[in-house]
This record gives sequence, C-alpha cells and structure tokens, in this order.
Amino acid sequence: MKLQDTLELHVKTAVKALFQSELESVEFQATRKEFAGDITIVVFPMLSVVKGNPAAIGEQIGEYLQNNVDLVKSFNVVKGFLNIEIADSYYINFFNSIKDSEDYGFSKNKDDKAVMVEYSSPNTNKPLHLGHVRNVLLGYSVAEILKASGKNVYKTQIINDRGIHICKSMLAWKRFGNGETPESTGLKGDKLVGNYYVEFDKAYKKEISELIAKGQSEEDAKKNAPVLLEAQEMLRKWEAGDKDIVALWETMNGWVYDGFEETYKAIGVDFDKNYYESQTYLLGKEFIAEGLKTGVFFKKNDGSVWCDLTEDGLDEKIVLRSDGTAVYMTQDIGTAIQRIKDYPDVGGMVYTVGNEQDYHFKVLFLILKKLGFDWAKNLFHLSYGMVDLPSGKMKSREGTVVDADDLIQEMADTAEEISKELGKLEDYSEEEKKSLYKIIGLGALKYYILKVDPKKRILFDPKESIDFQGNTGPFIQYTYARIQSILRKSNQDSSVTLSQFEMQLQDKEKQLLKQLEQFPVVIQNAAEQHSPALIANYTYDLVKDFNSFYQNVPILGADTEHEKAFRVALSKTVGQTIKNAFGVLGIDVPERM
Repeated sequence: MKLQDTLELHVKTAVKALFQSELESVEFQATRKEFAGDITIVVFPMLSVVKGNPAAIGEQIGEYLQNNVDLVKSFNVVKGFLNIEIADSYYINFFNSIKDSEDYGFSKNKDDKAVMVEYSSPNTNKPLHLGHVRNVLLGYSVAEILKASGKNVYKTQIINDRGIHICKSMLAWKRFGNGETPESTGLKGDKLVGNYYVEFDKAYKKEISELIAKGQSEEDAKKNAPVLLEAQEMLRKWEAGDKDIVALWETMNGWVYDGFEETYKAIGVDFDKNYYESQTYLLGKEFIAEGLKTGVFFKKNDGSVWCDLTEDGLDEKIVLRSDGTAVYMTQDIGTAIQRIKDYPDVGGMVYTVGNEQDYHFKVLFLILKKLGFDWAKNLFHLSYGMVDLPSGKMKSREGTVVDADDLIQEMADTAEEISKELGKLEDYSEEEKKSLYKIIGLGALKYYILKVDPKKRILFDPKESIDFQGNTGPFIQYTYARIQSILRKSNQDSSVTLSQFEMQLQDKEKQLLKQLEQFPVVIQNAAEQHSPALIANYTYDLVKDFNSFYQNVPILGADTEHEKAFRVALSKTVGQTIKNAFGVLGIDVPERM
C-alpha cells in the first residue's frame, strides 16, 4: 500500500478517535522545503466535520499519529498544515521491496481492454520531416507509457497513400523523371518522390504566371493550370482503376515505404499494423450509406452527404462530395471501424495528430458516437503544437522542410563535435564512438522534444539540446553512465538486504528514496494525461537528487561496509529507474560515456 493510502487510513482513525467524526478523504501535499517533514496533511478541509482551530486540530492529530503509528517519527504544525516526518524503517522496507526489480515502476495488472495508438500517418509524396519527428516520438512514447501503466497496446499508422498529393509527384516523375529510380540515383525512395513533388510545384507556379500574363485572374489561373488539370485527371483514373496509373502508383508508393521504414528504424520506433487510406475509404462509404438510412447523415440537393452537428455546438460537416468521392472524414470513419474489426479487444484509441486538426477530431468522434459505436466514448486526440526552428517555418512543396534523416545525422554530428571538445572518449574505438554519438544525439533530440508538454509549441535548437548540463538528455545519460562506473568499481554484491536497526538514513539518501517511491505514480499520471513530459521531468529531478547525493555522501569510501553496500545498491536502483523511465521515452542509455 502506498504511503499516502496508509496515512489516510490512520488519519481517519485519529479523527474518529479524537473528534468522533468521519472524514471522507484526506488532502496531502509535498512538505515545503523550509519545514521539517516528508509529507504534509492539510487540516483546513477537515473543518467541515471537525470544528475548532486548524493548528490545534493539527497538533492533536500529530500527537495521536506519533503515539500510535510506527511509521510516523515526528511532526510539526505550521498554521493549518501538519508536517509528518516518516520513520527511516518505512523507506528501508520500501527500498528492500524494489531494489532487485528490473521493471520497477511498471504495472503488473493488465487491463482486459486494449488501446490502439496511432502516430506518424504520413503522406506518400514526401519524406518525413521535423514535424513528423515530434509526432512519432510522442505517439511511440505514449504507447510505451500506456503499456507500462498496465494497458495492452497496439501501435499503428494510417498512410495517406491516395489523393492529389501523390498524383502530383507521379505526374512530375512521368514528365521529368526519365525513368530514374532509387537504385539508379542512390537516393532513398521517399526523397526521390519528394523531389518530384517540389518539381510539380515549380511547374505549377510557372504555368500560373503564364496564364496571368495572358489575362487570367490569379484565382482562375490556379484552377486552370494544365499541370494541375492533368494531375486531377490522373486521380480520377486512379479511382476508376486505370491499370497503368495504378501500376505507377504502386511502384512510387513502394519506393516511399522503403524510405519510411529506414527512417523509422533510425529513429527507433515501430508499428504493429499499418493501415492504408486506399483500403479504408470504401468502408467509410459503406457506413455513410447505412447512416443515411438511420438519419445520422442527410443528402443535399447536389447529392453531397452531410452530418448536421449544429445541436452539438458544431456545424454541418461534409462526408461525401456530390460526385460520390470520399473526403478525409470518410476515410477516418472507415479506418476506425476497420481497426475494431481487426482488434476486437480494443476499447479506445489515441490519435497523435497536430493541433491544426483539433476540430476534425471533435467531429470524427461525435460522428462515430452517433453511428452507435460504444468504443467511440474512449477516443482521444493527442493534440500537439508545431515545431519551429530558429530559421522559421517549413514548407514541403517549396522543399524547405527539415528532413528527418538529415536531422538525425546532424544530431549525431553535433554530439561528436561536443564530445570531442570535452575530450571524454580517448579510449573508445571508432565503432564505439560512432555508436555513442548516435545514442547521445538521438537521446538529445528525443528528450528535448518530449520534456515539453505536448500542447505547447517548440522552438528546436539542436546545439542547445546536446548540452551536457541542465535539463537535457545527455546530462541524464551521463549520470546513468556515472552510476554504471560506480557499480563496476564497487565489485560488490548489491543484493544485500538492509535491516532498519543497522543504519540511520542521511537526508540525501532519504530524498532519493522519496523520489524513487514516486516513479509508479508518475507512470500512471503520464498514462492518464498522455504526457511523456511528466516522465522526462521526473527523471531530471531524480538525476538532480542523485548528483546531490553523489557529491555529498561517500559511496565507495563509506565508513562501513554496510553503508557502502546500501549506497551501491541505492545507486544501482536509481540507474535502473533512469533506464526504465528513458525506455518508455524511447531513449537509450550508454553503459559508459
């Protein structure tokens, strides 16, 4: 039982014995640093059932606890706040219970209902960029945190493999490509296809300028540019199943998938199942036809199909165009339904998509509820802010995006440059150095992005993220490596059991144990809030406490063998907790740095 739960029972017993009153709940908070104590009981909420002076009530409860509860060592009262100091024996017993657990913090109680987490969900006309990086890091980490909290999790993506965007790349390749392939150019397939998306935009802008010069308005020129009309015709042929167009579509998408897979592997994320828009939009159409019969949707005079959400505080939303073609909503309805068909144990879904789609997901979730799906009440949009660079906003069609592969390489290069300046790796082989630069670089990137609340916008600075001091990935990785060095030097069995009668805890040791005790709670909170930032910042706090302990308390030079054994075991447990916390963030930790 957690400390708070145990104390709550004792406080309720005290209030009943002292004041003949029943408390429904007890409010706790962390003890402020300027006061003695490990946990604080807030007396003010009790005044609804216990009449009197809050300080006097606190004194009486404190005395009762000190006299009747072994884990309460002492107390003090500041106005209406009862500060409790917990006996060392409690923390030593807690430590003995966790120190040999490699999965400390992770729940062993598994839920019956699974959760599906969607992330990445790229278009097939360009490589992954910095915006996708935040998406995949968030989605993957939330999936791992949900797993650690006791959920069964499926990781998935929906690949937007149909539509005008890919037709633009296909048409540009047909016009300007001279049959080149990833093999003939040495380019990753997603980059090759992305180059042709940029080429299309150049041709499109040129034709717009020519039409304007001939007297058309800008608006008309944008609609009438021959290259756009040809791309639209290509899309119509694709939807009609034209053999040559479909063959080219399959080939070019195949190039892109190979490129994506390489990038995902480099970032260190994976998926249990891929869904493709080209395969799910038809199922969406089926359910829209059903919804028309039951009155969920209605048809306008032009034949287009809509859902009226005005009574729900939203507006009317189109779900099928007048020519019967699908919109994004059609596909998303079909995809959600298909996923439950494929995984009947799924009871909810998390969609990792940028905040510009907030309205879309409000509408999607509402439509699925109206269609009568029980699981629709457990849908969550993990909405996140943009990632900006010091140089400004990115635009795919102009080719000014920060490519994900280039960013990963830049992070490793920056880690190499800083490591060389610090001169820490003289005894490493070139292969070991290269591996370490990648671990540090990726760790810096992931931590910098994940330590920020998902809803907030990020200004990403690669150099700042690889600082070996402060709230950064490399600082935490370096502390982990330092702990491993202590363990190697100790040559000691760290599985010793510690008796409460053999030692008294120092403040720095107790602070570390208090911080360690919070880890399972942080995992559960992060799962409930879908926030890797809670784990990231918890780990930083743990590392700060460890470094304070390391600098102030002798570990290998302890006065007694028993103290040494305890401090080595404590260091080992902190290291394991850092590894577990970084594991759910998708970040590796090096054994030495």
